Amino acid sequence: MKTLGSIVFAIFMFEFIIVIHELGHFIAARLNKVKVNEFSVGMGPAILKKKKGDTLYAWRIIPFGGYCAMEGEDGSSDVDGAFCKKKVWRRVTIVIAGVVMNLILGFILLIINTATSGPYASTTISYFEEGASSHETGLELGDKIVKINGMRIFTTMDMSFQFKNDADGVFDIVVERDGELKELKDVTFKTQDKTMHVDFKVLPVDLNVGTVLSQSLKTGVSDARLIFISLRDLITGKYSLRELSGPVGIVDTIGDVVDSETDKETGKIDWSSLINTMLSICAFITINIGIFNLLPLPALDGGRLVFLIIEGIRRKPVKPEHEGMVHFIGLIALLVLMAIITVSDVLKLF
Repeated sequence: MKTLGSIVFAIFMFEFIIVIHELGHFIAARLNKVKVNEFSVGMGPAILKKKKGDTLYAWRIIPFGGYCAMEGEDGSSDVDGAFCKKKVWRRVTIVIAGVVMNLILGFILLIINTATSGPYASTTISYFEEGASSHETGLELGDKIVKINGMRIFTTMDMSFQFKNDADGVFDIVVERDGELKELKDVTFKTQDKTMHVDFKVLPVDLNVGTVLSQSLKTGVSDARLIFISLRDLITGKYSLRELSGPVGIVDTIGDVVDSETDKETGKIDWSSLINTMLSICAFITINIGIFNLLPLPALDGGRLVFLIIEGIRRKPVKPEHEGMVHFIGLIALLVLMAIITVSDVLKLF
């Protein structure tokens, strides 16, 4: 059973990420002089609320979700400052602002995590075990791994992902050697019981402003790319919906992380390691929530963006009732998907 602390932390983390997303919409709306009717943290009945100017600010009882309700966002309006009356490019900036805020938050968290974690691992080979089969089949000391089986490698996590998702231990690898790219076919690693053994080590990289920013950006790109890889694997049937995790599954994961950083004998927590791990998890989640929101699906920011692009091309908007129906159907579909994932998460707990 997970601790109350891990549950509270997970709830706070999700709420913080969502509020940052909605704050992006709010700031962009203000900058574009769009009237915001309400900015709400949480859902359900309001615990606290205060009206300032034209906007009602509310703190609601259920600590999941939040919203930035703009005048004329989901229909027509004759009010000055209505969302629907603004030029298309202005509405586009408001719609994507939430995603931008999520990505900025993720990048900041990755910078903090990288800067406080000590030297990080590069993708340049510094050592081979005796009799290393990967060395015998092509890899050399000093090789910087650039691609594995066609996937661009930014971090050692990318390398681990590719190695763990392969059955036979044979890879096509592109390396940078002596300043030139070299393609190596059929680089082989030993496997036992379907588990592959990586037989080399990589160089550490000392921290400075340049390396911290570079590594943070690379990690962010890798995190963002995973959502597209996951969607591809779902569509192709490599993984099923049962293997997805929602808030309940993430709470369980956070509980496992807390357990792993707790000394079983003394009960003391390695706070430094725990904080760095949590920063990494939080960055991964906020980046993926941002990217997911940008997908061209109804009810998401990406779905609204599609309608704005169509409006820009046609020079006239899609009828509000038609767009509203599409978003409503998409919302129902997303709620059903979340219900399925939540039930699956709960079943996994037992």
